[in-house]
Amino acid sequence: MGELELRVALRGQRSVAAHQYHRGALRVLRPHYLDDSGQVCYVVVNPGGAYLGADLFVLDVEVGDGADLLLTTQSATKVYRTPGSFAEQRMSLRLGEGARLELVPDQLIAYREASYRQRTSVTVRPSSSLVMAEVVTPGWSPDGAAFRYEEVRLRNAIHVETDEGSLLLALDNLLIRPPMGDVTGLGFMEGFSHLGSLIVVDARVGQALADELHHLTSGRDALTGISLTRTVEGTTGLVLRSLSNSTGELNLLLGACTALLRKQWYGQEPLDLRKH
Repeated sequence: MGELELRVALRGQRSVAAHQYHRGALRVLRPHYLDDSGQVCYVVVNPGGAYLGADLFVLDVEVGDGADLLLTTQSATKVYRTPGSFAEQRMSLRLGEGARLELVPDQLIAYREASYRQRTSVTVRPSSSLVMAEVVTPGWSPDGAAFRYEEVRLRNAIHVETDEGSLLLALDNLLIRPPMGDVTGLGFMEGFSHLGSLIVVDARVGQALADELHHLTSGRDALTGISLTRTVEGTTGLVLRSLSNSTGELNLLLGACTALLRKQWYGQEPLDLRKH
């Protein structure tokens, strides 16, 4: 069991932690700033090193009005064998007016006989900006096969908070369950073993951005598709999915996409987290 609460607020020209709490196998490292934009970077740490059967990790993150948070992990999320019950992560993200969140964890690695469920609930305001990246990688197995885990389920529910109430912008549900059938073929993994996702919610999202990202991702050793959500109170979502046989290739692809957004929207350089 691990619990983490983090509230970030704008103080002067910088974003800082207004509230921080952790219990069990979750915590964050001391904050740091990658540039002079005022964006604060926190790194989530799991001292246990991996997720096991019946583990539950709960994260509650709030980015206050005008605040700017970059949230990442210290290393890959590793899910080992989970006999008897699945490992689960529940994350709640709330963004205030003019708030910005970049969520860029290291890859999720599901090993042989692993079952993992991740539920992320996001609430934004029409003026919020959200970028979420995710890479799912099959872990090592004795026979060298890629899909030896039992299940990976990733569910993202994104709502826009308006004066009239909370309206659903997107419900993104990904389920990979290899024992139930061949997931490698057409219409699913298309012969690839690794999957990358990028979700962007911002008033500046539209067809022009989708076209630009499509051009940026073409020509790489990956198969990529992009979809737009409906528009709620002037804000729109974009979902990018990319298939590849390499974690490194997906990290480069998603990194190029986030770099474009950082440069165009905020004048920031590409992320350089220097973890290794």
